[in-house]
Amino acid sequence: MLVGQMAFAVMATLAHALRDYCGWQVIAVGRSTIPMVLVAIWAWCFSVRLIFAGPLTLWIRSLAGSISLVCTFFAFTRLPVSEVLTITNLFPVWVALLGWPVLGQKPTFSTWVAIASGLAGVFLIQQPDQPEGNWASLAALTSSFCSAIAMLGLNRLKHLDTRAIVFHFSAVSLLFSLSARVFIPMSDVSYLPWQLVTTLMLFGVGASATMGQVCLTKAFTLGEPAKVSVVGLSQVGFCLLIEVALGEWTMTPRKLLGMALILAPTAWLLWSGTEAAQIHDD
Repeated sequence: MLVGQMAFAVMATLAHALRDYCGWQVIAVGRSTIPMVLVAIWAWCFSVRLIFAGPLTLWIRSLAGSISLVCTFFAFTRLPVSEVLTITNLFPVWVALLGWPVLGQKPTFSTWVAIASGLAGVFLIQQPDQPEGNWASLAALTSSFCSAIAMLGLNRLKHLDTRAIVFHFSAVSLLFSLSARVFIPMSDVSYLPWQLVTTLMLFGVGASATMGQVCLTKAFTLGEPAKVSVVGLSQVGFCLLIEVALGEWTMTPRKLLGMALILAPTAWLLWSGTEAAQIHDD
C-alpha cells in the first residue's frame, strides 16, 4: 500500500502538470488506457484469465471507481494535488456512513463527529473567489464517496486475480473517460502544441497509475481494509513533499486547518476500527 501511494502521488503530480498541455478528459483517457494495455500484456504473459462480464460486485467496484476517476482528474487540473487528495481521502468516513444502509451498522456519535469535521474541512479548503475551484472541491468530494462504494466491494473480490480486477476497472473507466471527452466541453485554456514531453508525461500518468492500482488492489484484497486505509493517508504526505520540492507550496493557514479537519478524524476513525477488529479477533 505504501508503494502504491507513492506511485499515485507521482501520477497525481504529472496529471496536475499536464493541465496546460491537454484537457483533463485526455489525461483521464491516458490514465485508463495505459494500465489496461500494460495489465493485459502482463496477464497474457502469465496466462491469467481476464474477466469481461464478472460478478455484480466487480461491476459495482468498476462503475463506482470510474466515476471517482473522472471526478478526480477534473479536480487535479484545477486544485493543488495535495488539496484534491486530502478531500478524496474522506472515503473511509463515507464507508462508515454507508455501513448503515448496506451492512445495517448504525453510525456512532463519533462517526457523525468525524463526518461533520470532514465536511467542515472541505468548506475551509474551498476558495470563495474561485468558483471553478469550488466545483473541483465538489468533484473531489464526489470522488471520495464513489471510492467508498468501490472499496466496500473490493475486499469481497479476493478470490479473483488482481490483474483481472485492474483490467476490468481500467476498461470500464476508459469508457467513462471517452464519454467525458465527447459529452463534456473541453476546458477553455491556451493549449501548447502537442510535444514529445506531453506523450511521455501521459505515459508516466498511466504507468504510475498501473503500479498504484495493482498495489492498492492487492493490499485491499489481502489485508484488513482499516489498516490498509490508514497507510493510504500517506499519499497526502508524499504529495506535500513533492510540492515543496517543486516549489509549488500554496498552503495557507485556512487550508492547513481544513486538511487537518479532514485527515485527523479520518485517521482516528480508521485506527479505532482497526483496534475494534483486533479486540473482536482476540
